[in-house]
Amino acid sequence: MAEVTLVGAVTLALGRALADDPDVVLLGEDIGVNGGVFRATEGLRDAFGADRVIDTPLAEAAIAGVAVGMAAEGLRPVAEFQFMGFIYPALDQVVSHVSRLRNRTRGRLSCPLVIRAPYGGGIHGPEHHSESMEALFAHIPGIRVVIPSSPARAYGLLLAAIGSPDPVAFFEPKRLYRTVKQEVADDGEELPLDLCFVLREGRDVTLVSWGASIKETLEAAEALDEQGLSAEVIDVATLTPLDMDSILASVEKTGRCVIVHEAPYTGGFGAEIAARLAERGLLSLLSPVERVTGYDVIPPGPRTEHRYAVTADRITAAARRAIAFPDEPAGQAAE
Repeated sequence: MAEVTLVGAVTLALGRALADDPDVVLLGEDIGVNGGVFRATEGLRDAFGADRVIDTPLAEAAIAGVAVGMAAEGLRPVAEFQFMGFIYPALDQVVSHVSRLRNRTRGRLSCPLVIRAPYGGGIHGPEHHSESMEALFAHIPGIRVVIPSSPARAYGLLLAAIGSPDPVAFFEPKRLYRTVKQEVADDGEELPLDLCFVLREGRDVTLVSWGASIKETLEAAEALDEQGLSAEVIDVATLTPLDMDSILASVEKTGRCVIVHEAPYTGGFGAEIAARLAERGLLSLLSPVERVTGYDVIPPGPRTEHRYAVTADRITAAARRAIAFPDEPAGQAAE
């Protein structure tokens, strides 16, 4: 079993899907000859041919539109967008066609395609290279939103996304692409979609996160351990449909919840989780739900992006406020 990075696990999963299913096709800008901007498709064109790993023009709307046509005619396209910040021209296709094809045809057609895009900051990128707009896609009915946080989850979840009969937006935290290695067996085993992963159990507070922010969330949990406090960490993994039952079960045990994400505070997906906790778990809560997030500003450039980033210290402080409530009032992400 080889140790691979998160981007290496993506490559493994794509190669496995191409080998196992002749209907799987990859398309995107520079994914063939160059292997993609992050080399996620490196070597796949040589292995499977230019008709399976297709270089497209620099036209995101066209990539999405072609992928819809492929999916409607029985293929399983995996469309790569170089950065989440470049995906906006494709939104017309995603909202108007990708998400609605099954509904529009009353089940006669389906749209089994995967939209892949690196997302988030932390790599000193310029404008439009650091977006975390997952909540935008979570608001579109008919699309799953899946975000892995480790090599093993990237491999299993991507295979499950490609095998899904419905469209999946698969966002890869590029800050984690090469920061950690993990043993991943290239065995074709899928991980379940629509379920949270409990990464560690605890008794005092529930920390809920996904994607790149899982790294700082786990660091915060370790810091709390040193302070004699026990944090349970939940990786949401599939934002929509949301496995709220796992989050509610954890909060019923701990009584407190801190939600962590890199995306902006207002309208972030953490607000949806907090609202559902208020609706279904209010009597389990011993303190207000805390959110530790990005700020309501455009993601800053390389020299100041560290001021925007979610840190383990901010998460730890929010957890301590939740545990100390009402002696310490609830805080906000902007603190």
